Amino acid sequence: MAAQLERISRSRTTAVRRVERARMLLAYAAGETISSIAARLGTNRPKVERCIDKALQWGPEAALGDLPGRGRRPRIPAEARAWVVSPACQKPKDLGYPHELWTTRLLVRHIRRHCEAAGHPSLVRIGTGTLSQVLAEHAIRPPKIRYYLERRDPDFDAKMAQLLLVYKQVELLRQRQDPSGPLHAVLSYDEKPGIQVLGTTAPDRPPQPGQQRGWSRDYEYVRHGTLTLMAAIDLLTGHVHSQVVNRHRSRESVQFLKGLDASYPGGIPIRIILDNHSAHLSKETRSYLATVPNRFEFIFTPKHGSWLNLIEAFFAKMAKSLLRGIRANSKDEMARRIAQYIDDLNQEPVVFRWKHGLESLSVTH
Repeated sequence: MAAQLERISRSRTTAVRRVERARMLLAYAAGETISSIAARLGTNRPKVERCIDKALQWGPEAALGDLPGRGRRPRIPAEARAWVVSPACQKPKDLGYPHELWTTRLLVRHIRRHCEAAGHPSLVRIGTGTLSQVLAEHAIRPPKIRYYLERRDPDFDAKMAQLLLVYKQVELLRQRQDPSGPLHAVLSYDEKPGIQVLGTTAPDRPPQPGQQRGWSRDYEYVRHGTLTLMAAIDLLTGHVHSQVVNRHRSRESVQFLKGLDASYPGGIPIRIILDNHSAHLSKETRSYLATVPNRFEFIFTPKHGSWLNLIEAFFAKMAKSLLRGIRANSKDEMARRIAQYIDDLNQEPVVFRWKHGLESLSVTH
């Protein structure tokens, strides 16, 4: 214990009161009188006496800290602080308010109104600061909302495992596939709907050294409608098949499938990873598939599991590059620029790879 007291007495990071008490105990153990200890440490006798008495009664470790029960009793008892959590964990609309979520002031007002009836008069003057402290103690934040996605597909895990197995098979195929010609085709497909075509109302102003760092653009814009990009990445080659359309219906899906059919040699099965959109399961789509038996195999992602589809990584990359801040004066111009973007990518295709594992799901490319 003496070595520990020595270490604490020389510490520059320990609380000052613990350092001072450690020095008191060491000096007393060395035979100094209480008066000389008080004088040397610049304090008073009662303070030194209390420290020595605690050490003699409870031990040196207890003397370094404060005994329980010290200090002013809390104005708001523990029972009242616990009661505050009850309304905080309910929606205001369930307690007679029109609000969906609490604000701090609204919750304070509610507590002040109902605390006495609940037997907690100490809360009648509670303030926003005290309320925030109580909520922080219980690690809750009623004014905040955090979204989650509930799994509504009972076969989610099985479908995910099947999909990850496909990605593993793609890796194996990529390692041994003959580069002279494709023997397999595995595509990741989806649609990106609602691509807004916004036009400028005035010319953009370019950056000016020493005057304007970035582009300057008029706040107003003109809406020219929306487009849908239908895209599929060949997971073996990285080639992107695309089609920009005004609407996404079964006929557009069939048209896209016909384009894929023409892109690959006959006799090669085309496996497509896609979601459960109605156009993929419609009567018109199924009728076309019946005309090309054994040509297409659909592998569906689980419901609310579109993040398992690698094409989403491509769309995210596109949104951060081509579509970021884009302006076009017509749908034709937007469609042409999207097609040019994909043509440029296909000059040097990027092979998207899935890092396998159910615990660590991430995409690298």
